[in-house]
Parts: sequence; C-alpha cells; structure tokens
Amino acid sequence: MKSIHVRDIDPVVLSRLQTLARLHHRSVQGEIRAILAEAARRAPEEHESDHLNLVTVETGAIGTFRREDLYDDAR
Repeated sequence: MKSIHVRDIDPVVLSRLQTLARLHHRSVQGEIRAILAEAARRAPEEHESDHLNLVTVETGAIGTFRREDLYDDAR
C-alpha cells in the first residue's frame, strides 16, 4: 500500500484530529485514513469531469457567436 507523509500540520489541527480519533476509537493514522477515504468517495469519477456544466444567463446583450469563438479551433 502507498503512503503519504504530511509535514507542518498546525498544532490545533493535530489536536482536533486526536480528539476525533479518540471519539471514533481509532488511532490518529486510522482517523486520517477514514477522512481521506470519505473525501475520495465524494470526488467525482474521472469520466464525469470531462463534461461541462454550462449555465445560461440573460445579460440583455444581443450578439451572435461563431463556432471559432466558442471552441478556438479551425475546422
């Protein structure tokens, strides 16, 4: 299994991690692994990040767009 070394942890953060670890009956290392696993579960799948989430807003401006304006490519 791979490992990660984290340097310069704020003492307050470390203290709170120790408190969480005690509350969850884990070692600090186990608590950090659980936190990282939960964060990784929330991350989008790689293929989901390939999609654009576009939002349309009304500005009152009138104009047209060419394909090149949007994609910056030559067909």
